[in-house]
Amino acid sequence: MVKKKQDILILYLANSSLESEVIGWAKHYGDKKKIGMPGDSDNPPYNFGIEAVHDGWRLFQSSQLEQHAKGEEFRTGYLKYEFFFEKIK
Repeated sequence: MVKKKQDILILYLANSSLESEVIGWAKHYGDKKKIGMPGDSDNPPYNFGIEAVHDGWRLFQSSQLEQHAKGEEFRTGYLKYEFFFEKIK
């Protein structure tokens, strides 16, 4: 029996649209021989979130849309628009 492995891609986007720019990322591999770390490269794996879908990654979770509290519209202490993708190999 062939064991399938799951690769995980986490993209943080500039806003809630998959067509927005990637501003942060992390990649994790189901293969024990490869290790991925957040920020382990200078360039994102994709420029825009939708490119991951076009490349065969399955979107399985996106950030919940919440209204910003008054005065918090430009808070930058966290990356709000988080999208999780997977590939099964």
